Amino acid sequence: MTRTMLAILQILDKADGIIGSREISRQLKNYGINLTERTVRYHLRILDERGYTEVIGKEGRRITEKGRKEIKHAMVPERVGFVISRIETLSYLTTLNLDTMEGTVILNISSFPEDRLKEAIKILRRVFTSHYIMSDRIAIARGGESIGDVRIPEGRIGIGTVCSVTINGLFLKAGIPINSRFGGVVEVEDGRPKRFISLISYEGSSLDPHEIFIRSQMTDVLSTVKNGNGKVLASFREIPVVAFDEAVSLSEQMERKGIRGILLIGEPNRPLLEVPVGIDKVGIVIAGGLNPISALQEAGISTENEAMATLTEYSTLKNYREALKEIGG
Repeated sequence: MTRTMLAILQILDKADGIIGSREISRQLKNYGINLTERTVRYHLRILDERGYTEVIGKEGRRITEKGRKEIKHAMVPERVGFVISRIETLSYLTTLNLDTMEGTVILNISSFPEDRLKEAIKILRRVFTSHYIMSDRIAIARGGESIGDVRIPEGRIGIGTVCSVTINGLFLKAGIPINSRFGGVVEVEDGRPKRFISLISYEGSSLDPHEIFIRSQMTDVLSTVKNGNGKVLASFREIPVVAFDEAVSLSEQMERKGIRGILLIGEPNRPLLEVPVGIDKVGIVIAGGLNPISALQEAGISTENEAMATLTEYSTLKNYREALKEIGG
């Protein structure tokens, strides 16, 4: 898998429908790749032979499920640091205005088998009443439909949950520098976050740490929600000490507006949940946007997850009660 082939697959994955070599050639320039249509067709034939793409009509192409899986796994060495880079990009692109509650937010996109829908709805309703979510608004879709620019596979139910990186965007728009250091798992005791028991640095990772923790079944969100003891997904951020008061004020405003992800703001130059901070820094612990999905995985419902998958208009999201009622019939 060359860099050029991977770029072509990424273009096809984001395409709304079938596209041809001319459009692919044009879009490759955004990836710093200049190829003629003829050369693009050469690469497409190779991708066809490997089963990553398929021909539709005369010259159109679309990506296959095998191609989508290849995007996630190809060229891992080149993707080291990909997560922190994507966090920075999406933080800048977040446009949510807390006064009007209009603008874009970042969504994680997950899916699970359609035949487990009724069971999933019961679990999701329970988790969305807890403190360990980013927002009670979600997007939901059936197989063949799309959430943002992500198409949901046939036979599955897709759910978009607000990603914790949205908070980075809100801090950035408020003029507060924020550094994403770790994704982790927090132990909760008697309803209070006690300590981080696992951490993965965003800087050196090619995958979102929370996706890894879900696959490894390292959480116990269901128990946490039920009796206040368990393990949940959370991330660790840092801000400058001089922004402490403004950060507290912004956190309170977000809470009033339904963005509930901030679990704790630490004290200047003091460790938070046993994680040390830098000089003249303050630690912040933010609930993982994928906690509802982690609960599904714990219940034996197989999930596929993509953190930081897409940007969407916040006003198009629905309250979880309404969304689950509509999809559940």
